[in-house]
Amino acid sequence: MISAQTNTSRRNVLNYLLGTGTVATLAAILYPIFRFMVPPRVVESSASSVVAGKVAEIKPNTGKIFKFGSKPGILLQTPAGEYRAFSAICTHLDCTVQYREEEKLIWCACHNGRYDLTGKNISGPPPRPLEEFKVNVRGDEIIVLRG
Repeated sequence: MISAQTNTSRRNVLNYLLGTGTVATLAAILYPIFRFMVPPRVVESSASSVVAGKVAEIKPNTGKIFKFGSKPGILLQTPAGEYRAFSAICTHLDCTVQYREEEKLIWCACHNGRYDLTGKNISGPPPRPLEEFKVNVRGDEIIVLRG
């Protein structure tokens, strides 16, 4: 015959196993949901300048996309020969902009936003101008600086 104490200890073991199994299952379900809801911290590059290209790469009335930290930038040489650099992220919905040589403007393909060669929004839905960067030429390198 099985004693009452043995039944109680078996019941305690079963309750412990069921309880920890339930807690583990809930943790396995809720942890990925929590990780999805709380975005990871993205450390922005502390670089204040970057080599965007070589002088020979950029001809008058052309543009080039370059990496500025973790975000794209656009470097262009105006038809007059002046270098200009901007953030290549459209101020409307963060699409990447590009330079249109035939129209001599910066264009966003997402919603047909247009910016002039000073980065000012001239048509479409973009609410504000592009962020402008400073450009310096050192030797045969084009250096783009924040700010």
